[in-house]
Amino acid sequence: MARRPLLVAVVLAALVLALGLLGLCYGASWASPGEVLSALTGRKRSVVIIDWRLPRVAAGAVFGAALGVAGAIFQNLTRNPLGSPDVIGLDAGSYTGALFAMTVLSGTSAQLATSSVVCGLLVSAVVYLLSADRGFSGLRLVVIGIAVNAMVTALNSWIVLRADLDIAIAAVGWSAGSLNGVDWSDLWIPFWVIAVLLTVIAVQARAMHQTALGDPLAVTTGVALGRLRLLMVLVGVGCTATVTAVAGPIAFISLAAPQIGRRLAGSAGIPLLPAALTGAVLLQGADLIAQALLAPVALPVGVVSTAVGGCYLIWLLTKEVRRA
Repeated sequence: MARRPLLVAVVLAALVLALGLLGLCYGASWASPGEVLSALTGRKRSVVIIDWRLPRVAAGAVFGAALGVAGAIFQNLTRNPLGSPDVIGLDAGSYTGALFAMTVLSGTSAQLATSSVVCGLLVSAVVYLLSADRGFSGLRLVVIGIAVNAMVTALNSWIVLRADLDIAIAAVGWSAGSLNGVDWSDLWIPFWVIAVLLTVIAVQARAMHQTALGDPLAVTTGVALGRLRLLMVLVGVGCTATVTAVAGPIAFISLAAPQIGRRLAGSAGIPLLPAALTGAVLLQGADLIAQALLAPVALPVGVVSTAVGGCYLIWLLTKEVRRA
C-alpha cells in the first residue's frame, strides 16, 4: 500500500477507536475513560458499559464498515459516485423483505435476515438484468436503479398502509434506521456474516483494482469479469441486507463513505479499506449526534445520516451536472 493511503487508514482507524471510546463514555451518566478501560479489561464489572453501550458502539463500527464497503463495491462496479446501494434500490429491496417477514411471517430475527437478503438479491438481479441489455453500462444501471428504487419504495408504503396498526407503527419506526436497543444477541450472527463477506471481497481486492483500470486491461491480466462482477454484487447485497435486517435502512453512509475515503487517500479508484474505515467513522459520529441532539431522547441514527447525506447528495448532483 502506498504511503498516503496507509497514513489515511491509520488516522481513520484512530478516529474509529476515539469515537468508540467516546460512545462508551457517553450516556445518561458519564463514565470516565478510566472506568471504561477497567470494564473492558475485566477489572470492574459494568453492565451499562459492557452490555448496553459496547454492543451499540461495535454495531456502529462494523455496520458502518459494511455499508462503506458495499458502497465502494457498487461505485467501482458502475464507475459512478451515485452508484450506491441506497440510490439504486437495494436498501428499499431489503426493507421489502423485512416488511414481508413482519407482516406475513412471524417476524423472527432469522426470518428478517433471510427475507432481507432474498429480496435485496431479487432487486439487484432485476436492476442488473435490465441494465445489462446490449452490454453492461454503469450509467444505465444507476438510472434503472433509481427508477426501481422509486417503485419498490412505493410498494413498501403500500405494504405499511395495508398492515395492522401495531405492525405498521413498528415498521415505520424501524424504517428510520436505528441502533437504539441493539444487544449482543442481535449482533453475533450478523457480525460473522459480515466478517465472511469482507474476507471474500478482500481476497478479490487486487482483481477489483485491475477492473477499475479498465475492462481490456483486466481481461488481459486474467480477470474473469463476469464472475467477479457477480461476486461483487453478492457481497454488496449481503452487506447491505445484513445491516438492514438488524438496524433498518441507514441512508447515505454507503453513498458518501467511498468518495470521502477516495479523496482522503488520493486514489484514482475507490479503495476498500479507506471506504470501510470512513463508513465506520460516519456511522459512529452520526449515532453520537443522534444520541446527543435531543438528549435524553435518542433519535434514530438514520434521521441524522439522511439529513447530512441529503446535503452531500445535492452537492454531488450539482457537481455531476456541471461536469456533464
